[in-house]
Amino acid sequence: MCMIRRILFQIVIICIFMATATGVGYANTFPDVPSDTKLSEELNVLSDFGGIAIIPNEPFRVNDAITRYEAAEMIVRTMQIDYEASPIPTYEDISEDDPRMPIIAAITELRIMTGFEGKFNPDAKLTRAQAVKILAQAFGLSGQAPITYKDIPKNHSGSNAIQAFVANQILFPAKNEKFNPNAVMTRGNFASYTARIIEPTLRPSEPEQPVFESCAKDTNKKRYVVDVAVTNFWNKPNQARAVDYPSTKDPVEMQKWVSSLSLSQKKWLVGRTDTQALYGDEVALLETKGKWQRVAAKDQYVPYLKEGYPGWVPKTHIVATNKNYDDCAIAIITSQKAHLLEEDAKTKFLQISYATILPIIEEDAKYYYVETPSNGVKLLKKGDAKSYTAYSKVPKPTAQTIIKEAKRYLDLPYLWAGTSSWGYDCSGILYAVFRSHGIMIPRDSFYQATGGKAVAKKDLKPGDLVFFAYNGGKGKVYHVGLYVGEGKMLHAPHYASKVKIESMNNGAYKKNYSGARRYL
Repeated sequence: MCMIRRILFQIVIICIFMATATGVGYANTFPDVPSDTKLSEELNVLSDFGGIAIIPNEPFRVNDAITRYEAAEMIVRTMQIDYEASPIPTYEDISEDDPRMPIIAAITELRIMTGFEGKFNPDAKLTRAQAVKILAQAFGLSGQAPITYKDIPKNHSGSNAIQAFVANQILFPAKNEKFNPNAVMTRGNFASYTARIIEPTLRPSEPEQPVFESCAKDTNKKRYVVDVAVTNFWNKPNQARAVDYPSTKDPVEMQKWVSSLSLSQKKWLVGRTDTQALYGDEVALLETKGKWQRVAAKDQYVPYLKEGYPGWVPKTHIVATNKNYDDCAIAIITSQKAHLLEEDAKTKFLQISYATILPIIEEDAKYYYVETPSNGVKLLKKGDAKSYTAYSKVPKPTAQTIIKEAKRYLDLPYLWAGTSSWGYDCSGILYAVFRSHGIMIPRDSFYQATGGKAVAKKDLKPGDLVFFAYNGGKGKVYHVGLYVGEGKMLHAPHYASKVKIESMNNGAYKKNYSGARRYL
């Protein structure tokens, strides 16, 4: 009986290889798979064959590791096997009435996947090498081709299966690419390979972006991170105006927003927005009201809340993740703005701000491969960033380095609460420049005035922060500048101004000078 089913199984495979998917119009399959990507097309093909089910608003979990049961189910359903007719095997870890048993019984009978030491281990994660061996056996792939993966020697246990994948163009390795056989196989990759096997027109004709062994670790702890280029922190939910829509949508259009604001509309922001957070910044989730969430930016210190600087943001601007990047190197954006690129190194994915910090998965001569909050690995030109093994390893800057960096933003229009290179306020520009050089100073001027080392006015040096307060310098600090020498400071004065250098010893600045702090 098993032999007959095996023969029928192979006949189904032959029929599938002969089928083509011409004339199919592909719709967006899953909320975490953009409709214009190749993976979306591949998932649609799998759906047509019954290998996966598309459930409205249900993510595919592209970057999650695939389990043994999930792999078995995708194979059995794709091949349209009558899994209700298989004899029930005996496994210590799966009862006969377990709803997963029919799939496991079918994959066991076909000897594609069997247990080990009396267990099937349905929830165990497959490595990349294990998954490729299973797929090659399931679909009867064979063939020989030179393996260019530099981490797969000829005597590797997965060598034959990988050769078959390369010979059939399921894989098209790039020069000096690693296969990373011991890394987990993701659901996205497994589905992609399965679709390419059953639909030859999906197979790549040129090398694709390498698959890297990620330094990210899956954990049981949920983290929340900013998933747009920059998000405004409002002090109340639902406060944004119609003119603010480009800054509240997803993705945001910051340049369109700041360029559209009149001076009166910029002034209106004063006291209504408090700060901003950049792409990939970690936040703490404090509260949810409808389409808005109150979060706290962990890297922006305030003394009254241990979680960080609080504010309200659109829910769509925050994404939850279980990944930890503590073991990853980092890229700090040094260009005023930089584009993250898709795997073809040509298509622009997202423009991000100066001082954005992202984890690095791998690098080559031209690009850093950085992990994004919810869209996988993207390419970043090396000329747009500097890399470090950890934030704590960023070398301490000189005063001249800080000043030179801040001068790049001369004539940039002021933006209240701004911490991105689309617009800064007085303390925001200093927070960003110091942050990009490994020093996390407080976000607001009145907290910046309490850190570092106090400096007398007569002892000022370039690179010091100078502060101004109400009531002739004796009240609450309201402004900060970067001392550049000769009695001058670089600062962002107010909503109707731009970043500029001017004397700190004239008019209100002379009258309200309240002190200085040294962070270098």
